[in-house]
Amino acid sequence: MNENPFVGLAGNIGVGKTTFTEKMAEAFGWSPFYESVADNPYLSDFYGDMKRWSFNLQIYFLHHRFKAQKKMSSLNGGVVQDRTIYEDVEIFARNLHEMGRMDDRDWKNYHNLFNIMTDYLKKPDLIIYLKASTDILQTRIHFRGRDYESSIDPEYLHQLNIAYDRWIKDIKEIPVLIVETDQFNIFEDSKQFTSILEDVKHMIQSP
Repeated sequence: MNENPFVGLAGNIGVGKTTFTEKMAEAFGWSPFYESVADNPYLSDFYGDMKRWSFNLQIYFLHHRFKAQKKMSSLNGGVVQDRTIYEDVEIFARNLHEMGRMDDRDWKNYHNLFNIMTDYLKKPDLIIYLKASTDILQTRIHFRGRDYESSIDPEYLHQLNIAYDRWIKDIKEIPVLIVETDQFNIFEDSKQFTSILEDVKHMIQSP
């Protein structure tokens, strides 16, 4: 394999990215980088009033992921990231703007900042898209029981799923592995997980 692979885990809220990141890092001996959720000071306010807090939340995620990627670039060995920086703009910020929950001024400001920051970053060698239906996402979100997620609108999750499918379809420069997770339990389906790991190794082979 590539000696220093960079794999990004992409997917909607509740799809299982954090667990997948942990298991993949353990299997390959890579360094995991997780999304800032528990210590995020804006999430609870955002789910209570998306229009008021959308810009603040997206800026927080953007700076946190930029900082993480700068750290990743200084490491030797493989890394796997729980949610890519590209999802911030192409999925979440864009969707908020399209839904009228981020105004034109904030969207333009955010988008320009994103473009400048990502010019300095290495692109992933592979993006793994964990895909799930809206109903399954709702079930998983309910099961993990985070208070601030209890008010997530199913329509919001559905719109994000549409945005993900559109974004994944348009990716040209980065290889993408799509994993359907509706019927996949990473704790029980070890044979399928091993097969996914083999696909990953194949897709990040050195040129």
